[in-house]
This record gives sequence, C-alpha cells and structure tokens, in this order.
Amino acid sequence: MSSVYPIVFEPIFKPRLWGGRRLETLLNKRLPPDVAIGESWELADLEEDQSVVAAGPMKGKPLGELARLWGLDLLGRAELFEGRFPLLIKFLDANETLSVQVHPDEATAKRLGGKIRVKHEAWYVIEAQPGAVIYRGLREGLDAEALRRAVNDDRVESVLNVIPARKGHCYYLPSGTLHALGGGIVVAEVQTPSDITYRLYDWNRLDSVTGRRRELHVEEALGCLSYEPPPAQDPPQHTASVWASVTNLVRCESFVIERVRMVDGVEMEIPYAEMVIWIVLEGRGSIVCEGLSGPTSFAMGDTVLIPAGMKKGRVLTHANCMWLEVSVPIRSSLAGFDRPHRRSLRESGGDYVSIQLPHGPSGS
Repeated sequence: MSSVYPIVFEPIFKPRLWGGRRLETLLNKRLPPDVAIGESWELADLEEDQSVVAAGPMKGKPLGELARLWGLDLLGRAELFEGRFPLLIKFLDANETLSVQVHPDEATAKRLGGKIRVKHEAWYVIEAQPGAVIYRGLREGLDAEALRRAVNDDRVESVLNVIPARKGHCYYLPSGTLHALGGGIVVAEVQTPSDITYRLYDWNRLDSVTGRRRELHVEEALGCLSYEPPPAQDPPQHTASVWASVTNLVRCESFVIERVRMVDGVEMEIPYAEMVIWIVLEGRGSIVCEGLSGPTSFAMGDTVLIPAGMKKGRVLTHANCMWLEVSVPIRSSLAGFDRPHRRSLRESGGDYVSIQLPHGPSGS
C-alpha cells in the first residue's frame, strides 16, 4: 500500500430546481452545460454516492474503500459514523429558496434505522445577495398545535425565525431544527453522512420538469422537529499572527469548523495529529509530504482531505489563502501519536494574541 497523502476528490454535481450556475463563477467548478446545479458534493460516503479520488496513487478509489484501506492512517482517532466516513462536505447554490425542511433527530434515526441517520449540519455563507435570509428554527413560544394550523393554513413562513444572511457567517443547524436556505445565497455545508430530508413546505412551486409540486413529508417532519430554539453557539475566538489567523466558528458533537487565513509565500510544516479537511475558499497553494513524488495542489473551490498519518507534510501558499478547516472531535487521548496536536501549526509561526469577538446571531 502506498503512503498516505492529501486527497482531492472529483465533485459530484446535483441538479436542483432551486439551483443555479454560481459555483462556476465563485468556485471555479466546471459544471455540466445548461443545467441548474444546486449542490456540488465534495466529500461523500453514502450508499448511492461515493466521492472518487481525483489524482495520485489512489486515483479512482471511492472514499469508503479508501477509509478501509488506510484505516487509522486516514482517520486517526476519529470514529466512523455508523460504518461510514464521518463527514459529508458540499457546496450549495441557492438561486431560489430551498424547501422548509427538517432532518431526522436521534430518536427518529434509532426507531427507523437503515439509511435514516441523524443529520447535524452547518452553513458557511460564501456569498449572499442584498436582502437574502436564512430560516432557522421556529418563533419562540410556538407549539405543535400552532405549527400544524400554520401548515394547514398555508402560512408556514409566518412561524419561522428569519435571519439576515451575512457573508462569512456560519450557522449551526442541529438535527430537528426546521430550516430553509433562502434564495441568493451560496454556502459551504458541513454535515454528518446522511441525505434524509423531510419537506414540510415548498412554497407551492411546481417542478419545471414534471409540472407538479414536489412531495412533502408533513407527518415525518412534524414527528421529529424540535420546538426549542437552536442552541446558542460559543462566542468565536480569533487567534492571529503576522502570517495567519484562525477563527473558531462551530464546535458540536459531530464536527469542528474553523476559518484559517494565511498570507502568500508561507512555507511551513503541517504537524497534525488527526485527520482534517480544508475547504478552500480563496487563493491557491500546494502540499508536499513523504512518499509522494510531487506536490498536491489546491485552489479556490477544492476540498482537501489531509490524513492523520501523513508524514513530513508541508504547506506552501502561492497567494493569500482562506479555507475552512473541519475536524471531528476526538474523545480519546492523542498520546499514541508521534506528532504534536494540529494547534502547533498556528503556534509555531510567531507570537499570537487571542481575541474575544462580539457574539452575533450567527455565532461567527
């Protein structure tokens, strides 16, 4: 077996009636022509959808097989999620508003089993047109009876909590949260490996292909949504040096999201002790490591999976860069690893200051 190395996967494009073409202009995606693309799946290990390695010795291997072949060298101490890679990474282009929907909570997933897995997710806003909004949770004090009346009376929008969408903000959506992504927004989405969605309301629109309204799942949605407000996120912490900055965005039981900015011309060691994922939103660079003959290049729009067992990794920036760094919370000790914690990447480059940022409604 070859040495582990940074992996970029072939994107899986998903046509959606609410989609558009902005993933081409914003993220350099080569979309199929004449199709409204709503989602680009960057990293997926599901029953019907498997990300495939784009380059290197493992080219053509699906993510699920890669996880089996590399094992701890890929995952480190991160655990599989019901036998699957623990994260699903997407880009979403909401040219129109998505359906008002909810994802299965733990009780529903346990009761139904199979492909019905709990789904927690977070949206990082890459672009938001003026006036764009996100629907996140129910208005305070609403109960099941009032919500059912709103559904029957075709006024679901009136009971939703509406938040202005702001570029650079991150919104956490735990399972059971009723939500919808508004039109005019492009996001990076980080979630657990589940693709189960229960639509409660779809704005009475018609599918241009079928001429009919899309299927709703009213009883399923009402059976698993939460009437409590989404949990408040911790105030973000901002850490900076002369060449890099890191901002904590979301920390939950399933994933951690941080925003990393790094200036042009940096070359430094990547001493991670666990697997991480970079969702590259600005700039370009490359990674070199032991066992790989050439560098792994990355650029705006790429998602890079950095294995836990990568040896002698170094990152080189060829422009000012910004990426989302996603990791899985590690419950056990890291004592068995021969490399320091990934925080060393930030602490080895100079003097840092830690700044408490104002806590806005998005938690970012």
